[in-house]
Amino acid sequence: MPPVATPPTKDRPLIPTLRRFLPYLWPADAPMLKVRIVGAMGFVLLSKLVQVFGAAYTLKYAVDRMAGGDRGAVWIVVALVLGYAASRLSTTLFDNLRNVVFEQVGQEATRRLAATVFRHLHRLSLRFHLERRTGAVTKVVERGTKSIDTMLYFMLFNIAPTVLELGLVLGIFWVNFGAWLVAATVAMVALYIWFTRMVTDWRNALRTRMNDLDTGAVAHAVDSLLNFETVKYFGAEEREARRYDSAIHAYANAAVKSENSLALLNIGQAAITNVMLGGGMAFVVWGWSQGRFSAGDAVFVSTLLSQLFRPLDLLGMVYRTIRQGVIDMGAMFDLLDTGAEVVDAPNAQPLQVGKGHVRFENVQFGYDPGMPILKGIDLDIAPGTTLAVVGPSGAGKSTLARLMYRFYDLTGGRITIDDQDIAEVTQASLRAAIGIVPQDTVLFNDTIGYNIAYGREGAGEEEIVRAAQGAAIAGFIERQPDQYDTRVGERGLKLSGGEKQRVAIARTLLKDPPILILDEATSALDSRTEGEILDTLQAIERGRTTIVIAHRLSTVVHADQIVVLEAGQVAERGTHAELLRKRGLYAEMWARQAREREEALAAE
Repeated sequence: MPPVATPPTKDRPLIPTLRRFLPYLWPADAPMLKVRIVGAMGFVLLSKLVQVFGAAYTLKYAVDRMAGGDRGAVWIVVALVLGYAASRLSTTLFDNLRNVVFEQVGQEATRRLAATVFRHLHRLSLRFHLERRTGAVTKVVERGTKSIDTMLYFMLFNIAPTVLELGLVLGIFWVNFGAWLVAATVAMVALYIWFTRMVTDWRNALRTRMNDLDTGAVAHAVDSLLNFETVKYFGAEEREARRYDSAIHAYANAAVKSENSLALLNIGQAAITNVMLGGGMAFVVWGWSQGRFSAGDAVFVSTLLSQLFRPLDLLGMVYRTIRQGVIDMGAMFDLLDTGAEVVDAPNAQPLQVGKGHVRFENVQFGYDPGMPILKGIDLDIAPGTTLAVVGPSGAGKSTLARLMYRFYDLTGGRITIDDQDIAEVTQASLRAAIGIVPQDTVLFNDTIGYNIAYGREGAGEEEIVRAAQGAAIAGFIERQPDQYDTRVGERGLKLSGGEKQRVAIARTLLKDPPILILDEATSALDSRTEGEILDTLQAIERGRTTIVIAHRLSTVVHADQIVVLEAGQVAERGTHAELLRKRGLYAEMWARQAREREEALAAE
């Protein structure tokens, strides 16, 4: 079966996307940023005024003086030439001061939007993260946030100044050369913009395809590298390399087409600008031949048109960048618009845990409509007692833990803690009251100390050490050269399965929750380590309401109540001794596992 293709990038309406983006550019709660924007635009205005009036006029007057042949007033020409140089220097100065003033605005807008998206991604439901590729999501966020600063720069410091300069140039042409030069300039600028937009839209389609292929290639690369163990298990290195090479090859072909199309754009733009420049100067030369214009006017027109077309030469890149920025930001705004599947109820109150009495009342749930996993589960877990949930794979055992954390909403029934429906309390307070040692422990690519301390923000070093001792991993940590500063690698892959699970136990010990869930907490441990951990787990269960989800029945014989799930329903319940006397499913599972243990011992 071929891999799932990355969905194509959608085009975005320009104005609505920009309108949504404006609050990050003009934040209501940051008046100093607004002052910076106004100051930056002030430098833009000064730069254009000096460029149009200072540089162009001083050069015109210098040429006119020299053309007059009066060498006695050479100091005036020198002063005009120096004024021209000073105008050019002032333009560069104002442009750079503009950048200095505005830089914090762009970075702050990027920071605010990136932080908003990051918080929103963590608020989304578990289903969203299970169905989306992490590499593709991170690429969308990266492109969206990076496009902000670029778009701000081009919109405020390229498009707006160009419009201002065009207005100033047309006014000067009208006063000094009449309506014909104004009309010709307007016509050529309009033709230039139309041509640039047509070709750039065509190029955008090529670039969109290129970016979609890039996103797909990156998503596959991240997915493949995160699962490199599976790749090695099946000897699929070459298969993965071929898939990645195929994705990169398709991207390269699209990139070649996109870059080659740039030649057509550049040639067309150059043709329009040079026709206008040549025509404008020819018009002035014709006027000079009739005594209407001076020699300096030819230089004057050439200077103004060259200055005007210089930012217009970048119009294709600017338009493409803005369109691409709109696409990238639109994709990021789609993430922001993705609603969380599980949300707090209106006026939800924090969970108040007193005794820790947990009840499942006719709980029904299915990950997909029409495929129920749990079919009317009733459980009553008295405060401070331990309930063990056992049963064959696929019976719905681990689903109970996810529902306790409210990663999904029930399709029927309810779960209560101290008579409070968990659907009516805040998710933050619910999850703060529950600790879990999951079956599959994934650690951050950081130190062992950091991963243990993740259980409770602000935990001190002594508390971290005590938690490690309680999880029987302190000795292992202290034998490492860097001890608690030892890095665990991507997803904790530098540690064995048992070591990772003990870090997870230490993390939960540090959290010290009133309600505890052990989801196959010893599944990755050898028999000797399991015995050590079981004593620790049974010790921390005392005084807490505990749900133990287990496949190995030997780990739950101490439970106050054992529930056997089968096909999403409670098949049996009772203590270990009571269930053995019933000679039902539990007794059958116990006998089978006992035989497996005996065979394993005999084989040693």
